[in-house]
Order: sequence, then structure tokens, then C-alpha cells
Amino acid sequence: MSTEIIKTRTYGNWRRPRKAGLGSLGLVGTVGVFGGLVMVLIASMFSLVAAVLMLLLGAVVLGPLAIRTQDGRNVYNILSVRLGWSRRRANRSNLYVSGPLSNRPGGRFRPPGMLSRVTMMEGIDPYDRRFGVLHDRHRNLYTIVLGCEPDGGSLVDEDQVDVWVALWGDWLARLSHEPDLRGASVIVETAPDPGTRLASEVLTRISPNAPAAARQVMEEVVARYPDASSEMNTYVTLTYGLRGGSRRPSGEILTDLALRIQGLVSGLISAGGGAAAPLSAERIAEVVRVAYDPAVAADVLDVRAQQGGTGLEWLDAGPAAAVETVNAYHHDSGVSRSWLLTLAPRGTVRSSVLRSLLDPAPSMRRKRVALLYRPIDPATSAKIVEADRRAAQFMASSGKGPVRARASSEVAAAEQTATEEAAGAGLVEFSMMVTVTVDSVDEIPDVNATMRNLLGSTRLAMRPADRMQASAFSCTLPVGILPWEQTLIPRELQEAL
Repeated sequence: MSTEIIKTRTYGNWRRPRKAGLGSLGLVGTVGVFGGLVMVLIASMFSLVAAVLMLLLGAVVLGPLAIRTQDGRNVYNILSVRLGWSRRRANRSNLYVSGPLSNRPGGRFRPPGMLSRVTMMEGIDPYDRRFGVLHDRHRNLYTIVLGCEPDGGSLVDEDQVDVWVALWGDWLARLSHEPDLRGASVIVETAPDPGTRLASEVLTRISPNAPAAARQVMEEVVARYPDASSEMNTYVTLTYGLRGGSRRPSGEILTDLALRIQGLVSGLISAGGGAAAPLSAERIAEVVRVAYDPAVAADVLDVRAQQGGTGLEWLDAGPAAAVETVNAYHHDSGVSRSWLLTLAPRGTVRSSVLRSLLDPAPSMRRKRVALLYRPIDPATSAKIVEADRRAAQFMASSGKGPVRARASSEVAAAEQTATEEAAGAGLVEFSMMVTVTVDSVDEIPDVNATMRNLLGSTRLAMRPADRMQASAFSCTLPVGILPWEQTLIPRELQEAL
């Protein structure tokens, strides 16, 4: 009698790039330490008191750079968030009111915050499909949104799942070769189904000559089935910083983006994305409108089913009123709370690691899980991989005991990454954000408990986006908001810190 061992494919080997510098100081802190020591030596030549004062001043300035949280933030990062929140609250920019009765020009319901600088354009691709383009005038970024209907993982052979994962990895790797691409995101939105879609599909197809018993059965199905059903939407956004975009005519930009859409859509379909197509400007506005006011979701679906569209424009997709607090974001008929990824699962995981987090939760009005990707070009990827490899080898050769054992595993992971990168694999930085919307602020404690349970099963470490709930809410919308493109401090300097 023989026993067959079935091996389940696992995934992992994601790692945070090592920063140059001594310990947790970073490059800027290390340069500051050596520069401070030189200044102390020079000061000691004139006065011992001056040298001691210089040493204390350096410790006060550089010490906060060495104190870091689990996700790598130093004291200055934490203070900047708190100071920014205090400034917004002082000038009342955490409050937002729009519409005809507000003092905003035009009397429209413009989206607030980072979306206030975004305008909408629309073009037609070679397959005669309308697609919306979100233009961030301040950053000169252009975003296209693709809608997907992914194939479910139930009753699917594991070999097919492996193929989908491999093709998805290949699609992400090809993004590093996409000209002028700044970043991409995948947003999975779930919500209880109001039942309008099922009713419009079933009731409009019932024959007038159908038996009364059959008609009664179908009407009963429509009335009862939505109580246990849910709505799931998947969006993929791609944000470009086109060269000379501010000087090029809009028609030329739309043509440039239209020619890229079909290749991206084909890759998504082969990776299990199902029916994928670009979203029109009207559809993007509807998605944003429902996110800010979940109570109108059923009305939007009903109007679209009856009239073939809502006619909603981007300038009317925002909320009538919104208030940002420390731990929540109040907007029209909903209250939202967001979380940020701090640590990816350690070790290896299976392909279904995020299933519990992506599944609908009946206690939540809406839930959006956003995966953010920043592809790295091949030349930079090779430098990063080689630097990680040298750093891991140095730690393994200089450490002792448990430290050396941990460093040896780091060496193995770095070597595997270097081998895969040399074979043509792409290097992508990723993060995750989750936004949960409920009906009232009284439900926030229950949401916190639910999220702790969900994160425990996924082995993810996330922290609440306190004092920046409005920005996190915008980043989880399918509108192409990339956090690393919205900072005042250049990303290179932030990495050096």
C-alpha cells in the first residue's frame, strides 16, 4: 500500500529592501553622524564645553532617526503626520461642503481632497469602446481604469490556479517595460447586493404567457435571494506620467493611451481576469459617487438598468458633506475607516491567503481592498537586488549565533531573488490599503474587531490610517491616486531617511 503525498504550491520571498547606512539610521542619518563627529572633533580643539554641546545637539537631532516603529517609520515621520493633522484641523480643511448652497465656485459636487485637482477626459479605443482618463493637473498624471470580472477559485483545479498566478506575475513584470508608467493598483470592492441587478435580469425575461406557478416561483427567488448574495467589483488602474503631457494636445494623449489598452486587457484576461474592459468616464463617476454615498447604490444600478446610463459627470461625483476625524472619515450616508499595510506575511503562503479578506462581510456596507504596485525598471532592479545580496552576505559573515542563522536565511532569499531577476523576472514594490464603510460611527468598534479577525487569518500586519483617513479613503478608490506621488518630500530623499 503506497501513500501519495500531494504538495501544495506556496509563494513568498517578498522582502523589504535594505537601506544604506548604519543600523536604522539610514543614509541621511549616517552622513549626519559622521559629519557630527567631525564637527565635535573640530569644536574640541577650541573648547571642551563646545564639543559637549555639539555632541548633545547631534544626539537630539539624529536620535529620532534611529527610533523606528515596526513598519520602518521614525519619530520625524510620526511627528509630521501629527503636525499635518493639527494644521488641517486648525484651518478647518478637514471639513468639506459642496453643492449649490456652498461657497465653492460652480455649485457642483466636486470630489474633495486630492481628487479636487483631478479632471476627466474621455476617448475611444481601437475597438470602439469609450474609456475615461483621469488627469491630475498638479502632478501631470494620467490614469485609465479597467473593469474586470475575475474567474472564481471555487471548483478550479490547482494547476489552473498556478497558471493564473504565473500569468499574473508575468503581467506585473511587463509593467516595468510599460513606457512612462508610474504605478498600478488593483481594487476589489465588495458590498451586499441590493437585488436590483437580479430583478432587472429575471423579471424582464419572464414571458407574459408563463404559468402562474412558475411566475410566482421566480418572483419569490428575486425577493429572497438577494438577502444572501453580494456584489463584487474589481478594478485595475494604471497611472502614467507622459513625457511632455502638459504641452501635448488632449487628443494626442488620448490616442497614446488608447493604443495601450488592448494589450493590457489581453494580459488581464489570460491571468484569470475574466471579462475585462476599460471604464467610461460616466462609469468611473458612478463608482466614486457610490463610494461617497453608499445609500444611492441601488438607485444608480436601477437607473443604469432602465436607461442604459445615469449621465453622471465627474464634477458631481463627490459628497455633499464630509468630515475627517482622527480615526474615521464621515461622508454623506457612510462612515469609513482605513488601514495601511505594515508587514507582509512572513514565510510562505498559499494562493488563497487573501480570500478571507476579499470575501464580502455582511456587517459592512462596503469594503475595498487596494493592492498598490510600483514597477521598477530592469536597470534599477539589478542594482537593488545586487545591493541586497551584498548586504545579506555581510550580515551573515559578521553575525554570531541566532543573528547569523537569521542572516543565513536572508542570504538564501537574496540569492533566489537575484537568480530570478537575472532570468527575466520583474521587481515590483507593493503595498495594501483597506477601507471599510458602515452606516454609523457606532459600528466602528465592531469593524475594528472584524478586521483583527480577518488580518489574523491572512497573516498580514496592518495599522489604522489615523489622522489621514481622508487621504487613505481616496487611495482605495479606482482613480489612480498613488501615495508615493503625493508627498512633498521627494521619494529618493524619503528612502534615504
